[in-house]
Amino acid sequence: MPNNRPHALVIVFDGIEEIEALTPVDILRRAEVDVTVASVDGSPSVTGRNQITFSADTSLSLASKQTFDLVILPGGPGVLDLAEDHNVRDVLVGQDKAGRELAAICAAPKILAQHGILDERDATSHISVRDTLPRASNAAVVVDQHLTTSQGLGTAVEFSLTLVEKLRGKTAAQEIAASIHYTASN
Repeated sequence: MPNNRPHALVIVFDGIEEIEALTPVDILRRAEVDVTVASVDGSPSVTGRNQITFSADTSLSLASKQTFDLVILPGGPGVLDLAEDHNVRDVLVGQDKAGRELAAICAAPKILAQHGILDERDATSHISVRDTLPRASNAAVVVDQHLTTSQGLGTAVEFSLTLVEKLRGKTAAQEIAASIHYTASN
């Protein structure tokens, strides 16, 4: 019997903001989305900015051979080192050109902007890089077509629930929000 569940890719790297990476993994898996965690450098483990080490499922070079319904690029200081990574660029640009869901949080939208993905699109990011976005918003989460961006660690749950809604529908997002006792602040 074929698996008809949506499939998401979370790109991870050393210096990542751990909560921005693992919150989407957790919440999407609760919503029955298959999530692959892929490390940029191929290492089986990643150490984040707060010295929390966690495992990747595979390398980005292997994962990039697959098609995903959603690709997520978390932030953290290490994300800025990915601007010149050709594999990261190819995955992000390919996902965008195919019109499949693409998401970035914190400083990661800066990488999208550097590759032209944010041209003519509304987006948000961490305040430290917001001035690098062509059409920056101060909203916590911004959805513009198949692109979702968010400000950072404090918006990670809202960001993740928005992604659930895009892949599994509003009811699924509401059920997950209720199950984790999440209530929007506004």
